[in-house]
Amino acid sequence: MEAMTVNSRDDFAQWAIERTKSILTDQGSDLASAARCGDDARLGEAANALGQAIIDALLESFDGLIDDDRD
Repeated sequence: MEAMTVNSRDDFAQWAIERTKSILTDQGSDLASAARCGDDARLGEAANALGQAIIDALLESFDGLIDDDRD
């Protein structure tokens, strides 16, 4: 995902929408496929991958709030 500057709530909302679309595109199909198959192990793996993608996105947004010049 490319870097962007967030100057307003609207900018942040747009980033969040685009990031959510990306996560669901990448992880959602695996989760849906595992649910259709009824494979509990595969479903658990897909759910964990989706959860990790969400955590990564949250950390990415938090890291963007930290000023890199604070050394």
